[in-house]
Amino acid sequence: MKTFFSAALAAGVLGLCAIPASAQSADNCTALSNLPLAGGFVTSARVVAAADPLPAYCEVRATALPAISIEVRLPTENWNGKLYQAGCGGFCGILGRADAGSGWINAMRPGLLKGYATATSDSGHHGLSVVDAAWAMGNPNAERDWGWRSIGETNRVAGALIEAFYGQASDQAIFQGCSTGGRMAHMAALRYPDMFNGIISGAPAMDYTGLVATKMSWLMQANTDENGETILKPGKDALIGEAVMAACDGLDGEMDGLISDPRQCTADLSALQCTGAPGADCLTKAELGVIAKWRQGPVNSAGEQLYPGGIPAGSEAFWWLWLTGNDKGAGRLVNAFTTNFGAYMAFEDDPGASWSPQQFDFDEDPALLDAKGTVYNSDNPDISAFREAGGKMIVWHGWADAIVTPFKTVDWYDKASEIAGGEDALKENVALFMVPGLDHCGILPGPGGIAQGSLDPLTPLETWLETGEQPTSILAAQ
Repeated sequence: MKTFFSAALAAGVLGLCAIPASAQSADNCTALSNLPLAGGFVTSARVVAAADPLPAYCEVRATALPAISIEVRLPTENWNGKLYQAGCGGFCGILGRADAGSGWINAMRPGLLKGYATATSDSGHHGLSVVDAAWAMGNPNAERDWGWRSIGETNRVAGALIEAFYGQASDQAIFQGCSTGGRMAHMAALRYPDMFNGIISGAPAMDYTGLVATKMSWLMQANTDENGETILKPGKDALIGEAVMAACDGLDGEMDGLISDPRQCTADLSALQCTGAPGADCLTKAELGVIAKWRQGPVNSAGEQLYPGGIPAGSEAFWWLWLTGNDKGAGRLVNAFTTNFGAYMAFEDDPGASWSPQQFDFDEDPALLDAKGTVYNSDNPDISAFREAGGKMIVWHGWADAIVTPFKTVDWYDKASEIAGGEDALKENVALFMVPGLDHCGILPGPGGIAQGSLDPLTPLETWLETGEQPTSILAAQ
Protein backbone atom coordinates (compact mmCIF):
# COMPACT_ATOMS: atom_id res chain seq x y z
CA MET A 1 0.00 0.00 0.00
CA LYS A 2 1.45 3.37 -1.02
CA THR A 3 0.67 7.01 -0.36
CA PHE A 4 -1.70 8.26 -3.07
CA PHE A 5 0.21 10.25 -5.68
CA SER A 6 -1.45 10.94 -9.01
CA ALA A 7 0.29 10.85 -12.36
CA ALA A 8 -0.82 14.42 -12.98
CA LEU A 9 0.84 15.56 -9.78
CA ALA A 10 3.99 13.65 -10.54
CA ALA A 11 4.21 15.42 -13.87
CA GLY A 12 3.87 18.76 -12.09
CA VAL A 13 6.78 18.00 -9.80
CA LEU A 14 9.24 17.15 -12.55
CA GLY A 15 10.25 20.78 -12.91
CA LEU A 16 11.73 20.86 -9.40
CA CYS A 17 14.91 18.90 -8.71
CA ALA A 18 14.44 16.37 -5.94
CA ILE A 19 16.37 17.21 -2.80
CA PRO A 20 18.33 14.33 -1.26
CA ALA A 21 16.98 13.12 2.07
CA SER A 22 20.32 13.91 3.71
CA ALA A 23 20.16 17.61 2.78
CA GLN A 24 17.18 19.16 4.54
CA SER A 25 18.35 22.70 5.20
CA ALA A 26 16.40 25.92 5.63
CA ASP A 27 17.01 26.71 1.96
CA ASN A 28 15.62 23.34 0.94
CA CYS A 29 12.50 24.12 2.94
CA THR A 30 11.90 27.60 1.56
CA ALA A 31 12.52 26.29 -1.97
CA LEU A 32 9.26 24.38 -1.63
CA SER A 33 7.47 27.72 -2.06
CA ASN A 34 8.16 27.29 -5.78
CA LEU A 35 6.96 23.71 -6.04
CA PRO A 36 4.43 23.34 -8.87
CA LEU A 37 1.33 21.44 -7.84
CA ALA A 38 -1.32 20.07 -10.16
CA GLY A 39 -4.66 21.49 -9.02
CA GLY A 40 -3.14 23.66 -6.34
CA PHE A 41 -0.28 25.82 -5.14
CA VAL A 42 2.07 26.32 -2.20
CA THR A 43 1.40 29.48 -0.20
CA SER A 44 4.33 29.43 2.25
CA ALA A 45 7.27 27.36 3.44
CA ARG A 46 9.39 28.06 6.51
CA VAL A 47 11.52 26.25 9.07
CA VAL A 48 10.10 26.04 12.59
CA ALA A 49 12.81 25.63 15.20
CA ALA A 50 12.76 22.72 17.63
CA ALA A 51 10.71 23.43 20.75
CA ASP A 52 10.78 20.62 23.28
CA PRO A 53 9.37 18.09 22.78
CA LEU A 54 8.81 18.80 19.08
CA PRO A 55 11.73 18.57 16.63
CA ALA A 56 12.55 21.21 14.03
CA TYR A 57 10.41 20.91 10.92
CA CYS A 58 9.65 22.52 7.60
CA GLU A 59 6.13 23.94 7.76
CA VAL A 60 4.46 24.14 4.36
CA ARG A 61 1.05 25.69 3.74
CA ALA A 62 -0.68 24.88 0.47
CA THR A 63 -4.08 25.10 -1.22
CA ALA A 64 -5.72 22.30 -3.18
CA LEU A 65 -8.28 23.85 -5.50
CA PRO A 66 -10.84 25.09 -5.08
CA ALA A 67 -10.31 25.96 -1.41
CA ILE A 68 -8.75 23.19 0.70
CA SER A 69 -6.11 24.71 2.98
CA ILE A 70 -3.44 22.17 3.89
CA GLU A 71 -0.53 22.16 6.32
CA VAL A 72 2.35 19.71 6.02
CA ARG A 73 5.14 19.41 8.59
CA LEU A 74 8.37 17.79 7.40
CA PRO A 75 11.00 16.89 10.03
CA THR A 76 14.32 18.40 9.01
CA GLU A 77 16.17 15.50 10.63
CA ASN A 78 15.47 11.83 11.34
CA TRP A 79 12.41 11.46 9.15
CA ASN A 80 11.13 7.90 9.61
CA GLY A 81 10.04 7.58 5.98
CA LYS A 82 6.33 7.63 6.81
CA LEU A 83 3.30 9.95 6.69
CA TYR A 84 0.89 10.68 9.53
CA GLN A 85 -2.32 12.46 8.46
CA ALA A 86 -4.81 13.95 10.92
CA GLY A 87 -8.50 14.74 10.58
CA CYS A 88 -10.37 17.70 12.05
CA GLY A 89 -13.26 18.24 14.46
CA GLY A 90 -16.81 19.56 14.17
CA PHE A 91 -17.43 21.37 10.91
CA CYS A 92 -13.64 22.00 10.76
CA GLY A 93 -12.72 25.25 8.96
CA ILE A 94 -9.72 26.19 11.13
CA LEU A 95 -6.40 24.91 9.79
CA GLY A 96 -4.30 23.12 12.39
CA ARG A 97 -6.70 23.94 15.23
CA ALA A 98 -5.91 20.72 17.10
CA ASP A 99 -2.21 21.57 17.24
CA ALA A 100 -2.90 24.87 18.99
CA GLY A 101 -3.40 22.93 22.23
CA SER A 102 -1.57 20.15 24.00
CA GLY A 103 -3.83 17.22 23.11
CA TRP A 104 -3.26 14.60 20.44
CA ILE A 105 -6.81 14.26 19.10
CA ASN A 106 -6.95 15.36 15.42
CA ALA A 107 -3.45 16.76 15.89
CA MET A 108 -0.28 16.28 13.86
CA ARG A 109 1.78 16.28 17.05
CA PRO A 110 1.81 12.49 17.76
CA GLY A 111 3.27 11.77 14.35
CA LEU A 112 5.81 14.58 14.43
CA LEU A 113 7.07 13.41 17.82
CA LYS A 114 7.85 10.03 16.28
CA GLY A 115 9.56 11.34 13.16
CA TYR A 116 6.65 11.17 10.71
CA ALA A 117 5.99 13.75 8.06
CA THR A 118 2.56 15.02 9.08
CA ALA A 119 -0.38 16.67 7.34
CA THR A 120 -3.86 18.04 8.00
CA SER A 121 -6.40 20.38 6.38
CA ASP A 122 -9.32 22.68 7.15
CA SER A 123 -11.46 20.28 5.03
CA GLY A 124 -12.08 22.86 2.31
CA HIS A 125 -13.45 26.06 3.85
CA HIS A 126 -12.81 28.76 6.41
CA GLY A 127 -15.10 28.79 9.44
CA LEU A 128 -15.41 31.24 12.31
CA SER A 129 -15.61 28.27 14.68
CA VAL A 130 -16.03 24.51 14.46
CA VAL A 131 -19.81 24.92 14.89
CA ASP A 132 -20.04 27.47 12.04
CA ALA A 133 -21.68 25.91 8.97
CA ALA A 134 -22.72 29.05 7.09
CA TRP A 135 -19.96 28.34 4.53
CA ALA A 136 -22.08 25.44 3.22
CA MET A 137 -25.08 27.58 2.24
CA GLY A 138 -25.68 26.84 -1.45
CA ASN A 139 -22.11 25.50 -1.73
CA PRO A 140 -22.13 21.82 -2.78
CA ASN A 141 -18.44 21.91 -3.72
CA ALA A 142 -17.46 22.86 -0.18
CA GLU A 143 -19.82 20.20 1.21
CA ARG A 144 -18.19 17.60 -1.04
CA ASP A 145 -14.71 18.63 0.10
CA TRP A 146 -15.75 18.47 3.76
CA GLY A 147 -17.48 15.18 3.17
CA TRP A 148 -14.63 13.25 1.58
CA ARG A 149 -12.46 14.96 -1.04
CA SER A 150 -10.20 16.85 1.40
CA ILE A 151 -8.89 13.51 2.70
CA GLY A 152 -7.47 12.50 -0.67
CA GLU A 153 -6.31 15.98 -1.62
CA THR A 154 -4.40 16.42 1.63
CA ASN A 155 -2.70 13.10 1.04
CA ARG A 156 -1.92 14.02 -2.57
CA VAL A 157 -0.32 17.35 -1.71
CA ALA A 158 1.59 15.86 1.23
CA GLY A 159 2.96 13.19 -1.09
CA ALA A 160 4.27 15.81 -3.52
CA LEU A 161 5.97 17.78 -0.77
CA ILE A 162 7.52 14.67 0.76
CA GLU A 163 9.00 13.57 -2.55
CA ALA A 164 10.38 17.03 -3.28
CA PHE A 165 11.87 17.53 0.18
CA TYR A 166 13.29 14.09 0.88
CA GLY A 167 13.82 12.82 -2.66
CA GLN A 168 11.65 9.78 -2.05
CA ALA A 169 8.03 8.87 -1.36
CA SER A 170 6.81 7.80 2.05
CA ASP A 171 6.61 4.03 2.44
CA GLN A 172 3.73 3.98 4.92
CA ALA A 173 0.74 6.19 5.76
CA ILE A 174 -1.43 6.43 8.88
CA PHE A 175 -4.65 8.42 9.37
CA GLN A 176 -5.86 9.54 12.81
CA GLY A 177 -9.06 11.36 13.68
CA CYS A 178 -11.79 11.67 16.31
CA SER A 179 -15.44 12.76 16.05
CA THR A 180 -15.67 14.33 12.58
CA GLY A 181 -12.08 13.13 12.25
CA GLY A 182 -13.37 9.65 13.07
CA ARG A 183 -15.98 10.04 10.33
CA MET A 184 -13.11 10.96 8.01
CA ALA A 185 -11.18 7.89 9.15
CA HIS A 186 -14.02 5.60 8.11
CA MET A 187 -14.44 7.57 4.90
CA ALA A 188 -10.77 6.99 4.14
CA ALA A 189 -11.27 3.23 4.50
CA LEU A 190 -14.28 3.35 2.16
CA ARG A 191 -13.26 5.84 -0.54
CA TYR A 192 -9.48 5.45 -0.41
CA PRO A 193 -8.95 1.82 0.65
CA ASP A 194 -5.37 1.70 -0.65
CA MET A 195 -4.27 5.07 0.71
CA PHE A 196 -3.56 4.31 4.38
CA ASN A 197 -1.82 1.29 5.85
CA GLY A 198 -3.23 2.12 9.28
CA ILE A 199 -6.25 4.07 10.48
CA ILE A 200 -7.14 5.29 13.98
CA SER A 201 -10.82 6.20 14.36
CA GLY A 202 -12.04 7.73 17.62
CA ALA A 203 -15.68 8.37 18.59
CA PRO A 204 -16.60 8.39 14.89
CA ALA A 205 -19.55 10.57 13.87
CA MET A 206 -20.08 8.21 10.93
CA ASP A 207 -23.74 8.98 10.22
CA TYR A 208 -23.80 12.77 10.32
CA THR A 209 -27.31 13.16 8.98
CA GLY A 210 -28.74 10.62 11.39
CA LEU A 211 -26.74 11.90 14.35
CA VAL A 212 -26.61 15.66 13.97
CA ALA A 213 -29.92 16.27 12.19
CA THR A 214 -32.25 13.53 13.46
CA LYS A 215 -30.91 12.54 16.87
CA MET A 216 -29.78 15.97 18.03
CA SER A 217 -33.07 17.54 16.92
CA TRP A 218 -34.79 14.89 19.04
CA LEU A 219 -32.64 15.82 22.05
CA MET A 220 -33.49 19.50 21.68
CA GLN A 221 -37.20 18.98 21.13
CA ALA A 222 -37.36 16.64 24.12
CA ASN A 223 -35.92 19.38 26.33
CA THR A 224 -38.24 22.16 25.15
CA ASP A 225 -41.69 22.83 26.59
CA GLU A 226 -44.76 24.16 24.79
CA ASN A 227 -43.64 27.72 25.51
CA GLY A 228 -40.22 27.18 23.95
CA GLU A 229 -38.50 27.10 27.35
CA THR A 230 -35.75 24.66 28.33
CA ILE A 231 -37.01 21.99 30.72
CA LEU A 232 -33.87 20.34 32.13
CA LYS A 233 -31.66 23.27 33.01
CA PRO A 234 -28.06 23.31 34.30
CA GLY A 235 -27.40 21.96 37.76
CA LYS A 236 -29.25 18.63 37.86
CA ASP A 237 -26.56 16.56 36.16
CA ALA A 238 -24.74 15.69 39.40
CA LEU A 239 -27.96 14.57 41.07
CA ILE A 240 -28.83 12.35 38.13
CA GLY A 241 -25.30 11.02 37.75
CA GLU A 242 -25.02 10.00 41.38
CA ALA A 243 -28.29 8.07 41.20
CA VAL A 244 -27.28 6.32 37.98
CA MET A 245 -23.88 5.37 39.36
CA ALA A 246 -25.41 4.05 42.59
CA ALA A 247 -27.70 1.81 40.56
CA CYS A 248 -25.26 0.57 37.93
CA ASP A 249 -21.65 0.86 39.11
CA GLY A 250 -21.60 -2.69 40.48
CA LEU A 251 -23.25 -4.40 37.50
CA ASP A 252 -19.84 -5.63 36.32
CA GLY A 253 -19.00 -6.95 39.79
CA GLU A 254 -16.68 -4.09 40.64
CA MET A 255 -17.39 -0.81 42.44
CA ASP A 256 -14.97 1.48 40.61
CA GLY A 257 -16.99 4.56 39.67
CA LEU A 258 -17.38 3.27 36.11
CA ILE A 259 -20.24 1.81 34.12
CA SER A 260 -18.58 -0.81 31.98
CA ASP A 261 -21.49 -1.22 29.58
CA PRO A 262 -24.33 1.34 29.73
CA ARG A 263 -26.55 -0.99 27.70
CA GLN A 264 -26.95 -3.00 30.90
CA CYS A 265 -27.93 0.03 32.99
CA THR A 266 -31.64 0.77 33.40
CA ALA A 267 -31.47 2.99 36.48
CA ASP A 268 -34.92 3.91 37.78
CA LEU A 269 -34.90 7.62 38.67
CA SER A 270 -38.51 7.79 39.85
CA ALA A 271 -37.35 8.05 43.47
CA LEU A 272 -35.91 11.46 42.61
CA GLN A 273 -39.30 12.90 41.58
CA CYS A 274 -40.24 15.97 43.54
CA THR A 275 -43.03 15.41 46.08
CA GLY A 276 -43.29 19.02 47.06
CA ALA A 277 -41.95 22.23 45.60
CA PRO A 278 -39.37 21.70 42.83
CA GLY A 279 -35.78 22.14 43.97
CA ALA A 280 -32.17 21.30 43.27
CA ASP A 281 -32.48 17.97 45.10
CA CYS A 282 -35.31 16.48 43.04
CA LEU A 283 -36.60 16.12 39.49
CA THR A 284 -39.93 17.32 38.19
CA LYS A 285 -42.17 15.04 36.14
CA ALA A 286 -41.22 17.05 33.05
CA GLU A 287 -37.49 16.67 33.77
CA LEU A 288 -37.89 12.93 34.19
CA GLY A 289 -39.69 12.93 30.85
CA VAL A 290 -36.71 14.61 29.17
CA ILE A 291 -34.32 11.99 30.55
CA ALA A 292 -36.59 9.16 29.39
CA LYS A 293 -36.65 10.55 25.83
CA TRP A 294 -32.90 11.16 25.86
CA ARG A 295 -32.34 7.53 26.86
CA GLN A 296 -34.74 6.28 24.22
CA GLY A 297 -33.32 8.13 21.23
CA PRO A 298 -35.32 9.35 18.23
CA VAL A 299 -38.41 7.51 16.97
CA ASN A 300 -41.08 8.39 14.44
CA SER A 301 -44.82 8.46 15.08
CA ALA A 302 -44.98 4.70 14.43
CA GLY A 303 -42.44 4.10 17.19
CA GLU A 304 -39.67 3.05 14.79
CA GLN A 305 -36.15 3.75 16.05
CA LEU A 306 -34.43 6.25 13.76
CA TYR A 307 -30.96 6.06 15.29
CA PRO A 308 -29.41 3.34 17.47
CA GLY A 309 -29.65 4.11 21.15
CA GLY A 310 -29.82 7.31 23.14
CA ILE A 311 -27.69 9.11 25.73
CA PRO A 312 -25.61 6.49 27.59
CA ALA A 313 -25.83 6.04 31.35
CA GLY A 314 -22.66 7.25 33.00
CA SER A 315 -22.27 10.30 30.76
CA GLU A 316 -24.03 12.71 33.14
CA ALA A 317 -20.82 14.40 34.30
CA PHE A 318 -20.33 15.63 30.73
CA TRP A 319 -23.90 16.80 30.05
CA TRP A 320 -23.11 20.43 30.80
CA LEU A 321 -20.71 20.66 27.84
CA TRP A 322 -22.93 18.90 25.33
CA LEU A 323 -26.56 19.04 26.49
CA THR A 324 -27.56 21.27 29.38
CA GLY A 325 -24.92 23.99 29.69
CA ASN A 326 -23.71 25.32 33.01
CA ASP A 327 -24.60 28.27 35.21
CA LYS A 328 -22.01 30.40 33.42
CA GLY A 329 -23.72 30.01 30.06
CA ALA A 330 -21.09 27.70 28.61
CA GLY A 331 -21.68 24.39 26.86
CA ARG A 332 -24.83 23.09 25.14
CA LEU A 333 -22.80 22.41 22.01
CA VAL A 334 -25.41 19.96 20.73
CA ASN A 335 -27.74 22.92 20.18
CA ALA A 336 -25.16 24.78 18.11
CA PHE A 337 -24.24 21.76 16.00
CA THR A 338 -27.75 20.70 15.09
CA THR A 339 -29.01 24.24 14.47
CA ASN A 340 -26.21 25.06 12.04
CA PHE A 341 -26.18 21.66 10.39
CA GLY A 342 -29.91 21.74 9.70
CA ALA A 343 -29.80 25.32 8.46
CA TYR A 344 -26.89 24.99 6.06
CA MET A 345 -25.78 21.39 5.45
CA ALA A 346 -28.40 18.71 6.03
CA PHE A 347 -30.84 19.29 3.17
CA GLU A 348 -30.47 19.67 -0.59
CA ASP A 349 -32.31 22.99 -0.36
CA ASP A 350 -30.71 24.87 2.53
CA PRO A 351 -33.42 26.52 4.66
CA GLY A 352 -30.90 29.00 6.09
CA ALA A 353 -30.72 30.84 9.38
CA SER A 354 -34.49 30.83 9.92
CA TRP A 355 -34.48 27.03 10.42
CA SER A 356 -34.76 25.60 13.93
CA PRO A 357 -34.37 22.03 15.23
CA GLN A 358 -37.86 22.48 16.66
CA GLN A 359 -39.10 22.27 13.04
CA PHE A 360 -37.60 18.82 12.40
CA ASP A 361 -40.31 16.32 11.45
CA PHE A 362 -39.39 12.78 12.47
CA ASP A 363 -41.79 11.26 9.95
CA GLU A 364 -40.94 13.36 6.89
CA ASP A 365 -37.46 14.83 7.30
CA PRO A 366 -35.24 11.72 7.68
CA ALA A 367 -35.91 10.81 4.02
CA LEU A 368 -34.93 14.34 2.96
CA LEU A 369 -31.47 13.80 4.44
CA ASP A 370 -30.55 10.96 2.10
CA ALA A 371 -28.98 13.10 -0.63
CA LYS A 372 -26.48 14.75 1.70
CA GLY A 373 -25.97 11.48 3.54
CA THR A 374 -24.29 10.10 0.42
CA VAL A 375 -21.78 12.95 0.63
CA TYR A 376 -21.09 12.97 4.39
CA ASN A 377 -21.79 9.57 5.88
CA SER A 378 -19.20 6.83 6.29
CA ASP A 379 -21.15 4.24 8.30
CA ASN A 380 -21.17 1.63 5.53
CA PRO A 381 -19.84 -1.46 7.36
CA ASP A 382 -18.50 -3.06 4.19
CA ILE A 383 -14.79 -2.22 4.35
CA SER A 384 -13.82 -5.26 2.30
CA ALA A 385 -11.57 -3.28 -0.06
CA PHE A 386 -9.59 -1.83 2.87
CA ARG A 387 -9.27 -5.27 4.44
CA GLU A 388 -8.20 -6.85 1.15
CA ALA A 389 -5.50 -4.18 0.81
CA GLY A 390 -4.13 -5.32 4.16
CA GLY A 391 -5.11 -2.19 6.09
CA LYS A 392 -5.27 -2.19 9.89
CA MET A 393 -7.80 -0.09 11.80
CA ILE A 394 -8.17 0.75 15.49
CA VAL A 395 -11.62 2.06 16.44
CA TRP A 396 -12.15 3.47 19.92
CA HIS A 397 -15.07 5.14 21.65
CA GLY A 398 -15.94 6.27 25.16
CA TRP A 399 -18.92 4.53 26.71
CA ALA A 400 -19.75 7.84 28.42
CA ASP A 401 -19.94 9.87 25.18
CA ALA A 402 -23.04 12.08 25.43
CA ILE A 403 -22.88 13.58 21.93
CA VAL A 404 -21.66 10.91 19.48
CA THR A 405 -23.53 7.76 20.38
CA PRO A 406 -21.27 4.83 21.31
CA PHE A 407 -24.11 2.42 20.47
CA LYS A 408 -23.74 3.39 16.79
CA THR A 409 -20.08 2.37 16.79
CA VAL A 410 -20.93 -1.01 18.32
CA ASP A 411 -23.72 -1.41 15.74
CA TRP A 412 -21.24 -0.65 12.94
CA TYR A 413 -18.75 -3.17 14.32
CA ASP A 414 -21.36 -5.92 14.59
CA LYS A 415 -22.47 -5.35 10.98
CA ALA A 416 -18.87 -5.19 9.76
CA SER A 417 -18.20 -8.51 11.52
CA GLU A 418 -21.16 -10.12 9.78
CA ILE A 419 -19.99 -8.90 6.36
CA ALA A 420 -16.44 -10.09 7.05
CA GLY A 421 -17.68 -13.59 7.88
CA GLY A 422 -17.52 -13.28 11.65
CA GLU A 423 -15.77 -11.25 14.33
CA ASP A 424 -12.63 -13.40 14.21
CA ALA A 425 -12.21 -12.54 10.52
CA LEU A 426 -12.81 -8.82 11.13
CA LYS A 427 -10.28 -8.79 13.97
CA GLU A 428 -7.54 -9.51 11.45
CA ASN A 429 -7.96 -5.91 10.31
CA VAL A 430 -10.10 -4.07 12.88
CA ALA A 431 -9.64 -3.74 16.64
CA LEU A 432 -12.47 -2.13 18.66
CA PHE A 433 -11.94 -0.58 22.10
CA MET A 434 -14.91 0.73 24.11
CA VAL A 435 -13.63 2.75 27.06
CA PRO A 436 -15.78 3.07 30.22
CA GLY A 437 -16.12 6.54 31.73
CA LEU A 438 -14.55 8.33 28.76
CA ASP A 439 -16.07 11.58 27.47
CA HIS A 440 -16.38 12.38 23.77
CA CYS A 441 -12.83 12.15 22.40
CA GLY A 442 -11.68 12.30 26.02
CA ILE A 443 -12.17 16.08 26.08
CA LEU A 444 -13.30 16.35 29.71
CA PRO A 445 -11.68 14.20 32.43
CA GLY A 446 -13.85 11.35 33.68
CA PRO A 447 -13.62 9.06 36.74
CA GLY A 448 -10.06 8.68 37.90
CA GLY A 449 -9.05 11.43 35.48
CA ILE A 450 -9.47 9.31 32.36
CA ALA A 451 -9.22 11.54 29.28
CA GLN A 452 -7.48 11.61 25.91
CA GLY A 453 -4.08 11.68 27.63
CA SER A 454 -4.89 8.26 29.09
CA LEU A 455 -4.91 6.74 25.61
CA ASP A 456 -2.26 5.89 23.03
CA PRO A 457 -3.66 4.04 20.00
CA LEU A 458 -0.67 4.92 17.80
CA THR A 459 1.89 2.68 19.50
CA PRO A 460 -0.16 -0.53 19.24
CA LEU A 461 -1.09 0.34 15.64
CA GLU A 462 2.59 0.73 14.76
CA THR A 463 3.35 -2.62 16.35
CA TRP A 464 0.46 -4.21 14.45
CA LEU A 465 1.76 -2.85 11.15
CA GLU A 466 5.35 -3.82 11.84
CA THR A 467 4.99 -7.24 13.47
CA GLY A 468 1.42 -8.37 12.89
CA GLU A 469 0.75 -8.43 16.65
CA GLN A 470 -2.88 -7.49 17.20
CA PRO A 471 -3.60 -4.71 19.73
CA THR A 472 -4.93 -5.71 23.14
CA SER A 473 -5.05 -2.23 24.71
CA ILE A 474 -4.88 1.44 23.78
CA LEU A 475 -4.12 2.69 27.28
CA ALA A 476 -1.03 4.88 27.44
CA ALA A 477 1.99 3.52 29.26
CA GLN A 478 2.24 4.95 32.74
